[in-house]
Amino acid sequence: MRGSTSLMAIAALAGFLAFSSGAFPQTAAAPAENAAPTPDNAVLLTIFLKHDQSRPLSELNAQLDKQGYYKTFPPAGIEVVSWYVMMGIGQVVTLRLPASRLREVNRAIENTAWGSYRTEFYPTYDYKAIAEQQRARAQ
Repeated sequence: MRGSTSLMAIAALAGFLAFSSGAFPQTAAAPAENAAPTPDNAVLLTIFLKHDQSRPLSELNAQLDKQGYYKTFPPAGIEVVSWYVMMGIGQVVTLRLPASRLREVNRAIENTAWGSYRTEFYPTYDYKAIAEQQRARAQ
């Protein structure tokens, strides 16, 4: 039950982002590279890049080089909030970006990381300031 609730929440957020950002089909032109996140359009995107553990790291890195991963990801102008190695899993990257550039980040991963990584995406929003206000009011 809990997993289906999470999936429903993610689907709802994705739907909201699609309709509020003027999303277009895969063939549409990419958004302008100079789009910057602002408080009213920014989303956080956490990406799990899970290593293919059936192959050695040197093979994975060679494939990433060949596919242009290091030149392409993250796209220019996308803020990297954090980038960690999770031992036994792979890498966990959190980006801050305007919702209109979500497709661009997804395509960068699809075109350059697949094969070396299995991916999971978790779009979120920054709730810290709201939580701090609520906590201050409760005190």
